[in-house]
Amino acid sequence: MTNLLEVDKVSKNFGNFKALNNVSISVPKGSIFGLLGPNGAGKTTLIRVVNQITMPDGGHVSLDGEPLCAKHIQDIGYLPEERGLYKSMKVGEQALYLAQLKGLSKVEAKKRLHYWFDRLEIGDWWNKKIQELSKGMAQKIQFVVTVLHQPKLLIFDEPFSGFDPINANLIKDEILRLRDNGATVIFSTHRMESVEELCDEIALIHKSNKILDGKLIDVKRQFKTNTYEVGIRATHETVLAKELSDKFSVTKADFKSLENELKFNIKLHSGEKPNDLLTFLTSKGEVSHFVELIPSVNDIFIQTIKNN
Repeated sequence: MTNLLEVDKVSKNFGNFKALNNVSISVPKGSIFGLLGPNGAGKTTLIRVVNQITMPDGGHVSLDGEPLCAKHIQDIGYLPEERGLYKSMKVGEQALYLAQLKGLSKVEAKKRLHYWFDRLEIGDWWNKKIQELSKGMAQKIQFVVTVLHQPKLLIFDEPFSGFDPINANLIKDEILRLRDNGATVIFSTHRMESVEELCDEIALIHKSNKILDGKLIDVKRQFKTNTYEVGIRATHETVLAKELSDKFSVTKADFKSLENELKFNIKLHSGEKPNDLLTFLTSKGEVSHFVELIPSVNDIFIQTIKNN
């Protein structure tokens, strides 16, 4: 897959503080790329470098095969974590102004705005002032302004901040639709469940260094432990528990279920197959629950940060 954005060994210092240390990432075209890391890791500095708000001290950035330069501002849509709408301006007036800054004519901007306002069911907000809107309502306006000029690259920094679950799902669906229609997305957030739902690839930055990256499914495979969560009902529970402990690596599990059952986490050794475990379990009782424990992005995030 061709990469839209290439960040090659980018470094940035602020005085004696190194905000980025030879960071490299590659963002494939038509993907959603999760840029992750704890507070102060360097994510926002990297985003500012890509937006040409801050110039790097070393390294190179290219967009769609060309060295990043001023003309590429029109190819990027950026939704910052700290929003920047003018509170005393009317919604429609402000949206038109910001759209024209991105190179749209007034006629084309108004046409696209009406499309998005109808799509998000916010048409009656046109003459309201930003200060009359809730945080979530203002967030919708900023989202529209970010995507309106149909940029090649969209950068969303905590895009669900201020949204209730219904509107968060609405914007999530719009981000997926934009990706499916050809947009490339960088998505920075602390909401790991959103990363699970949206991202094709991720990179984790910690203390100014990239410490992990790759396709999300490959990263999960890297961290899997070959452990299965098991619920089983048996006549002789004590005997079964002893047999399992003798044959496998077993710990007690705690998961919610509707059954009164024995609950275990069972880790298979090298060469052991899940079918072998399941066959053994079904010979000993009624298996009501059998699930491989796939590491979540949150688990991977915490484990990797602790180890670095």
